[in-house]
Order: sequence, then structure tokens, then C-alpha cells
Amino acid sequence: MATFEKNDKNQAVITITISGEDFEKAVESAYRKTAGRYAIAGFRKGKAPRKLIEKYYGEGVFFEDAFNEICGPAYGNAVEELGLAPVSRPEIDIVDIKEDKTVIFTATVDVKPEVKLGKYTGIKADKNEYTVSDEDVKRELDAALERVSRMVEVTDRAVKEGDTVNLDYSGSVDGVKFPGGTAQDQTLVIGSHTFIPGFEEGMVGMSIGEEKDINVKFPEEYHAEDLKGKDAVFAVKVLGIKEKQVPALDDEFAKDVSEFDTLEEYTADIKKNLEAKNADRADNEYEVNLVDKICEKAEVVIPDSMVEQQLDYQIRDMEMRMSYQGLSMEDYMKYTGTDMAQLRNMYREDAHKTVLRQLVLEAVKNAEGIVAEEADIDKEISKYAEMFGKSLEDYKATLKAEELEYFTETAVVNKTLSFLKENNVAVKPGAKKTTKKAEGETAEKKPAAKKTTKKAEGETAEKKPAAKKTTKKAEGETAEKKPAAKKTTKKAEGETTEKKPAAKKTVKKDAE
Repeated sequence: MATFEKNDKNQAVITITISGEDFEKAVESAYRKTAGRYAIAGFRKGKAPRKLIEKYYGEGVFFEDAFNEICGPAYGNAVEELGLAPVSRPEIDIVDIKEDKTVIFTATVDVKPEVKLGKYTGIKADKNEYTVSDEDVKRELDAALERVSRMVEVTDRAVKEGDTVNLDYSGSVDGVKFPGGTAQDQTLVIGSHTFIPGFEEGMVGMSIGEEKDINVKFPEEYHAEDLKGKDAVFAVKVLGIKEKQVPALDDEFAKDVSEFDTLEEYTADIKKNLEAKNADRADNEYEVNLVDKICEKAEVVIPDSMVEQQLDYQIRDMEMRMSYQGLSMEDYMKYTGTDMAQLRNMYREDAHKTVLRQLVLEAVKNAEGIVAEEADIDKEISKYAEMFGKSLEDYKATLKAEELEYFTETAVVNKTLSFLKENNVAVKPGAKKTTKKAEGETAEKKPAAKKTTKKAEGETAEKKPAAKKTTKKAEGETAEKKPAAKKTTKKAEGETTEKKPAAKKTVKKDAE
């Protein structure tokens, strides 16, 4: 039997009663499992009768183990019976153990809060527009050229700007070599400005095998105190020269790097893909802006435990992504001069927003009765199946129950977002606001009257242009979020292991 009431912290305090008969079974079970702990003269460990152990150690000797055994199932049954949705671990307090072994205890737990929705349709939210410039396309072409370029040995000419040179060098100040100033078989790109000023310039014109002294001056802001502003001489020997061969930007290049026969077709495809990415970015940002506006109109008290759990997830996700780059969380905190408490505080506001968006989207889903049909779920699964070159049926056959649940929840979230986008209005940032009409009014809109500064009677007021309102993007937001506070793990580049959904999708963040 179980009942519950809310306390002043908006927590559910569940009162659970375990019958004496059920608790007696748990005590007997505890005796069988733990009798070996107790030593009774004349009996081997574990062989002493229960009554004798209780006589020597007290009647309640097995109560704690019995309660620990029966508490969990009793709590789980009570939560299901009462239709509660706990979002934290329960705090357990035993109220009473009666003579007939009836046990009464309480479980205090945070539960998913109720959301009181405000207006969630007919809202205007900013939607940016991103155009693709010729420079954007050129950057993509240059990157493609860079990927297929190759380094070739040069033997018939001297060093020039842009070459990659293999060299030995030895530096000295006033004839004395200094620490770190000598190296052999080093590689240096001429023009990269990775060495001190004058060094790379001094190598231009040198031939393979040539040795030369290059005079340089260390910068005043150089990191080594004993070298700042000092004149130095580097004895340099060129061991080898390589130059980058970049293919011509023509039809042959297009054939080599794409499925197209002409550069014109390849360029058009690049522009098309960039436009699609921009459209996704704009749509993702609009979703965030729209849901945030709906969140502003909703009323909900979010338990701290939900924010802390979201923070736990974000820190784990961050740690996993860093591990792909060979960096540990400990190293990251050392490099950035932060500790875990500071890191959690840094992300707490973002975690709170994430939980709020999830709760509000769920409330809209419930209010509109949005459910995922099989076709909706298959649509989400197909995205992954296509990624791994499998048919929908073959990929579905590999999915576990929790993965199918993920796809179902993803489909529900996407349908809810689609509903919101269909029933609200996207506007360009900075667009003029129209006069708010009475709800349901369909009269023709008239230009809003100009707002003037109140002057002395009869004086004409000069109106100054209003500052444009821009949408503030979340810094560094790039990863698409999944429905229930979890994200999918980003695989390392080039990894071929099949990716399984391990997270739930929520509102998409701003795209890169």
C-alpha cells in the first residue's frame, strides 16, 4: 500500500507500507544469506538456528538486510501504482516497524515537474538567412585541391617561397650555442613564419647540400629571457627540398575528386551542398529560437536534480569527445586552469535550458496528442541504415529494445518540432513589428503609427531609428542534440565501427 503528498520543495513524499507477512519472508531470506557472519558456540558458521542468533544478537539482527532486500521492489511498485515519474534517487526513512513486523517507510523523491504552457502557436521567432558566396565555393574548391595535392622532391633548383625544406641548423649568440638552438633533419615550410623573423627568408636561394650562416635577431617579446632582442647566427645546411604539386582546377580534376565530368557541374554541386547546409543551420537556429520563446511563456519549476543529471551527461560527453583527440579531462582542466566545480558551474545554465526545452516540448506533445507512427520511426531509422549502407529491414534487425525506443522518441520530438514550425511564424531578424491584434482578429493590417518622444505641447518630436535586434547565438554550439537529454557519441574521424544510437534527441542547436 502506498500514498504520497507534495512537500514544500515540490517533492513527492511517498509513504509505503510493507505487510508483516512480506517482511517476515524478507527476514528469513536475510537469515539464510547472512547467517555465516555470526559465531555461535557449538555451531559451525552459518549453521546456527535463526532463533538462537536473534537471541544472542537481538531480535532485529536481520532487519537491516531484510529491509534493504525488500525496499527496492516495494518502492518500484509504489511508483508504478501512483503513476509517478521520479527524476532523482529517493531518500529513504523508516517510520516504524510494528510488533507484527509491518514496516512503514517514506521515500522522498524529485518527480518530473508539471509544465503550465502559455501560448505556443502564432508566435513570431527569428530565422536567419545564409547565402553562399563565391568565396565560400572557392574555399571548398581550395580544400579539395589541398586534399589531392602531393609533395614531390626537387633537385634542379634552389629553395623558394612555399617549399618544404629538410635541414640541419645550429644557432649561437656571441659564438656560444644556446639550449634548443641546434637540431638535425628538421622540416620547415618556407613562408610559414614558424621560425624567428629572417631565418626562413635567409634560406631562399639556397641549394641542396649548401651550407650558410644566417644572421637573425630574436624578438623583444621572445619567450626565453636570455635571448630577447639578441643577435644570433644560425649555421644552416639544406638536406632536401620538396614542393607541393597542386592539380589544375579543370575538368580532369573534377573527374578525379567527384562523380561529375566537368568542373562546372562539380562547382554547382558544391554550391548546392553549401546551400543545403545553410538551410539546415537556419532551420536549427529557428527551432531553438522558437522553442525558447515558447519556454519563456511556460511556467515550470525544474528540480535541481534534473539539472545536475543533465550536467553529468554533458561532462561525460565532453570527456568522451576529448578522448578521441587524445586528451583527458584531467589534462584539459590543467591546461585551462579550471576544476570540476568550475566546469559544472560554467555549463549549468546551458544544462538548465536543455532540461527546460525538453519539458516544454514534452508538454506540447501531450497537449496536442502527438504520437509517432511506424512510418515516422522508419524514417529516423533509415537515416542510420543509409549511413552504413544497409537496408531498413537489415538495420532494424540489429537494433535492441532501447535503441528502438530512442528512434521512437526521436520521431515524436521531430513531429512536435514540425507541428510548432507549421503553426508559428518565422521572421527575419530585425523585421518591423506589427501592431498586436486582438486574438482571432482578421481585420486588414494598417501601418503602425510612428512613435514620438513626448515633447512639450505643440513641439514636434524627432524620432530616432530603433536599434536592430540581433539573435544571440550560443557560443560554440555545433552538436545536434537528441531527444531526452542524451546525445549520440561523435565517432572519431575515419572510424568504421557501426554507430548505434545511444541517446535521445532534443531541440537542435545552432549548426556550425
